Amino acid sequence: MDLLPFDEYVRSLHRKRMSAGVLFRDAADRVLLVEPSYKPHWDIPGGAVDAEEAPWTTAVREVREEVGIDRPLGRLLVVDHASADDRMPEGLAFVFDGGYITADQVSRLALTDPEIVSAGLYTLDEAAARVKPSLAARLCVAVEAAARGELALCEDGKRVAG
Repeated sequence: MDLLPFDEYVRSLHRKRMSAGVLFRDAADRVLLVEPSYKPHWDIPGGAVDAEEAPWTTAVREVREEVGIDRPLGRLLVVDHASADDRMPEGLAFVFDGGYITADQVSRLALTDPEIVSAGLYTLDEAAARVKPSLAARLCVAVEAAARGELALCEDGKRVAG
């Protein structure tokens, strides 16, 4: 049997996009959302994982850049497989726990990144009207996972395990 040359095998491997976000919430389980300047839907602080960067490193970097928060990252809450659509390839979305934040702290966030227009705390229902449906579902799972102290595995925002 002829073996596939290793370099050819490596070139044949599929690539996935990755993102890493951080869930900040207040005592009433309102979640921190940011309004990006470059897309119509709001998001949680975070972003695309750069080449050769770990998702947890991305989460810390993006939170610092977007909202000026520099604190230790909490535990992983959600790993979500995002199916490909007509614009984006399939990917993995990681959501880490950022802990609690108050309305006063949100009002004092340093929004110096030109990618971020505004930030605020929103109930899950209010968030669902601002974010993509898959993120709205992922946020519900993340808040539940944080409360239960567990890790949730999802597909397109819907819990499959954990």
